[in-house]
Amino acid sequence: MNSQKQQPMLHHAHFRFYAGLNHFLSATAKQQTISYGFTGTPAIKDSIEAMGVPHVEVALILCNGISIDFDHPLHNGDYVSVFPVFKQLEAGRLSKVQPHPLEKACFILDVHLGKLARKLRMLGFDTLYRNDYPDEEIVQVAADEQRIVLTRDRGILKNSMVTHGYCLRSDQVDAQIAEVLDHFDLHEQVRPFQRCISCNGTLTSVDKEQIKGLLPSRTRQYYSSFYRCSRCGKLYWPGSHYRKMCEYLEKMCQGNTAEGKKIS
Repeated sequence: MNSQKQQPMLHHAHFRFYAGLNHFLSATAKQQTISYGFTGTPAIKDSIEAMGVPHVEVALILCNGISIDFDHPLHNGDYVSVFPVFKQLEAGRLSKVQPHPLEKACFILDVHLGKLARKLRMLGFDTLYRNDYPDEEIVQVAADEQRIVLTRDRGILKNSMVTHGYCLRSDQVDAQIAEVLDHFDLHEQVRPFQRCISCNGTLTSVDKEQIKGLLPSRTRQYYSSFYRCSRCGKLYWPGSHYRKMCEYLEKMCQGNTAEGKKIS
């Protein structure tokens, strides 16, 4: 007698994603309740990511009206509400699924975000970037150094080793800067002209006499304040582009730019 293996029973749960999390959903799934089919009792985290939403973007999960964590098993008929980070959300006794914010914001960016890396360094944020970073190295460095992963590839953010991260919605650098400052509430942490935009090293004041042999003649004549990168040695001074840079920073930071070093 031939025996036929019984197929696992297919269950269904109902998911609703709110606010910015709809960015990760298909057009037919946005802003509505989704019926999700599954077998067994998968963890809520696995189910959420299977629908395209990285776990680092999720702040709060309610299952049948009860606050749960990522490890909670999903059961047939469950109603799940998934919320992103809300600045004004009063969670009370609800259990937020994200770890506490890092004491100091520092970043590591994927290979497609070179322009954003330079702008974040201009604003004074510790920002690692290489145009040949493999995803595995980004994840490992982020875990080892407690860095926030910034990317437009949601796959990186689904890695369980990533605890802090954000998937940029825009492909325009100015809009990306606004996203990062708003999402992580960093306006008050802006300290412009503290880092080398080329290598991320810190800038220190240097006496003009020590470097005058390295300066163009007109620069020696008209400028007296200089700064040097502690890592790559690049020199900076308040040149003709300084005013435009200040205006740009003022616009990006909505008037919250802290006073910093002058830089060309």
